[in-house]
Amino acid sequence: MHLLCWRKPRLLLVICEYRRCRCCNYSSPLFCWRCDPVFPVHVIRFLDKLLSPENLLAHSFSFCLKVITTYCPANNEPIARVRQASVADYEETVKKAKEAWRVWAEVPAPKRGEVVRQIGDALREKIQILGNLVSLEMGKILVEGVGEVQEYVDICDYAVGLSRMIGGPILPSERPGHALIEQWNPVGLVGIITAFNFPVAVYGWNNAIAMICGNVCLWKGAPTTSLISVAVTKIIAKVLEDNQLPGAICSLTCGGADIGTAMAKDERVNLLSFTGSTQVGKQVALMVQERFGRSLLELGGNNAIIASVLYGPLHTKQAVSMFLGAVEEAKKEGGTVVFGGKAMDRPGNYVEPTIVTGLAHNASIAHTETFAPILYVFKFKNEEEVFAWNNEVKQGLSSSIFTKDLGRIFRWLGPKGSDCGIVNVNIPTSGAEIGGAFGGEKHTGGGRESGSDAWKQYMRRSTCTINYSKDLPLAQGIKFQ
Repeated sequence: MHLLCWRKPRLLLVICEYRRCRCCNYSSPLFCWRCDPVFPVHVIRFLDKLLSPENLLAHSFSFCLKVITTYCPANNEPIARVRQASVADYEETVKKAKEAWRVWAEVPAPKRGEVVRQIGDALREKIQILGNLVSLEMGKILVEGVGEVQEYVDICDYAVGLSRMIGGPILPSERPGHALIEQWNPVGLVGIITAFNFPVAVYGWNNAIAMICGNVCLWKGAPTTSLISVAVTKIIAKVLEDNQLPGAICSLTCGGADIGTAMAKDERVNLLSFTGSTQVGKQVALMVQERFGRSLLELGGNNAIIASVLYGPLHTKQAVSMFLGAVEEAKKEGGTVVFGGKAMDRPGNYVEPTIVTGLAHNASIAHTETFAPILYVFKFKNEEEVFAWNNEVKQGLSSSIFTKDLGRIFRWLGPKGSDCGIVNVNIPTSGAEIGGAFGGEKHTGGGRESGSDAWKQYMRRSTCTINYSKDLPLAQGIKFQ
């Protein structure tokens, strides 16, 4: 039996292939969650409800569907088959989203903040279940999966307060009887393309702020984390429904590169937030720029320090191959593996934490973002040299220094210090707080999400002059004789 999840007025586009379990005769997608020891009971119940036949509206269709299978990285077992949206599906979704914007833009910002508050509460209520789902489908350890959902909850709380503060200043006019004001309005439709590594938090950073600014959102998550995207969207949909608001305010299309390309080229997408590799980000930026559109890019990292000893499996088998390839490349370039360097002999995509020494600071592999637990260790002579090594990397997301020297701290933060978007002292490069703007420089893309004044990227600014006098003076004192 094939089922298509189609909850009006937005599209979720999920297909699950059901069969009977030989152990308990339970109808479930691909394999039986009830008889598989991998899944905690509360996750089983949540997935049952999410993908059960009575929760999806059945549709018949005769055309060929592109369907992918999502896998659990811990054991490479299939979880579900997910239908990818077609370009026709995308067109209908955009149409619904633009219609929903006409309703949402009329809601006062503080009222929009109240809806976002309810979304945060709904996520908070299911935080453990969603955290388990992140761990199940993406591969993070459970505490990090829960922490990622917590980031979405936190940014909702932040956005509630922000909804009563966004706006521009009243500026002094040089002309008598005139007022000069700065007006901020929503851009309209915000497209959000997220990556597999943060399948909840990055969408949350964009969604919560975009919503209180008066925008509607169209989300394309990573195909390999589609169940997470569906689960989050269904939670949001319930909140919108309870407030008698169109579900298309927060739309979702599960799709691949064809949908991403359509979003990048679509003039109806007023802002496109893209998180992914630098290589793909360049293509996205060019397509958006070709139509003079707006983009918010969050691309490669390759941070100056990162060491992890507690972590889950890599996301896919391909990621394991990339890890092994990076280790071999490091050896070819003169590096010595002093710890780790191998894939673990066990089910799933587990690899050993790896430390490599002996490479030159400008070794190509050290400048490549591998997305694997590899730490390259370099010896340096002085502060000036190591600061320069940090900055020679093309990516510019996050960096950190450990020191008690106050002078060095402020030189690190200053104009000749780190050129990254996130510059830390005595803490790791990961785990940014939502109150500050998140993003990086150079090949990381230059975009900023989450806190501080990142909200301005989701709005358009108008400088408005109002003449309330009886005269019509020109600026700069110009007079036509």
